[in-house]
Amino acid sequence: MEELQLQTTDRREFLKWGAATAGIFALTSPFKAFAKEDLVQLTILHTNDVHSRIEPFPMDGSRNQGLGGVARRAALISKIRSEQKNVLLLDAGDIFQGTPYFNMFGGELEMKLMSDMGYDAATMGNHDFDNGIAGFVKQLPHAKFPFLVSNYDFANTELKGKTMPYKIFKKQGLKIGVFGIGLELAGLVDKKNYGDIVYLDPITKANEMASRLKNDLHCDLVVCLSHLGYKYKEPKVSDQILAASTRYIDLIIGGHTHTFMKVPEDVRNLDGQVTTINQVGFAGINLGRLDYFFQRDTGKKKMVASVCPVIGDHCIV
Repeated sequence: MEELQLQTTDRREFLKWGAATAGIFALTSPFKAFAKEDLVQLTILHTNDVHSRIEPFPMDGSRNQGLGGVARRAALISKIRSEQKNVLLLDAGDIFQGTPYFNMFGGELEMKLMSDMGYDAATMGNHDFDNGIAGFVKQLPHAKFPFLVSNYDFANTELKGKTMPYKIFKKQGLKIGVFGIGLELAGLVDKKNYGDIVYLDPITKANEMASRLKNDLHCDLVVCLSHLGYKYKEPKVSDQILAASTRYIDLIIGGHTHTFMKVPEDVRNLDGQVTTINQVGFAGINLGRLDYFFQRDTGKKKMVASVCPVIGDHCIV
């Protein structure tokens, strides 16, 4: 499937492409699905590093005052779902830690609220181990969505059998394969909190997962939920390095570095194809939105990206 990355600044080109392929010569919004059945729209919404931010930041004159809040995010997600047929809602980890809500309830509230918002999947971040493996396992019954982690071996821990390496979502004939990759916990998380978890090389596992999803399971889109971090000055694995060192990953939704990306970044993978990286800051201040448009007859796809500040029930682009 041919990949052509498209940002919101390229809407004129996108509209021409849409008109030519769908027979539509004008759109009021780039996020309106075309009527042509041969063109399928998939909307991916995503968060990362929400860190137990349930309420908006207080109005105290700080940089983030009034931003975020679960109620506003839920309203925005609900509005987008009412407008779009095919929506996936994903999180790239560090759900826990950062406000008194976590200290009081140990993550129960976060899990319940994410379930209420209809998250489809999440991966684990380092702070999700802040109450240890037992603390995380205790909250799992409140999560009505799977945690996807492919490069942690949980065999000798309470998490054995309680996560999945990947999951395939089917949307209007499309198969979207999603898998998770975590960062090395040693040196970052207290050993007593992660116990006998065995860290597996993220590049090796990502290549394994992506090949399985693309080649064996024939997914139309392969998505990696990563908590590696966007980039570093020091030589350690980041989303940029992961993208350049793998094959078949179409999209990396990142976390850990709290990076506010105004637009996604395209990186050429080992085959010279595009892997797109996106991350939307922290604390639920923004909701990421990526709209993919698939042409059934040609197998081509294009994407329009936007960042939705969580300040109301609408998306500002």
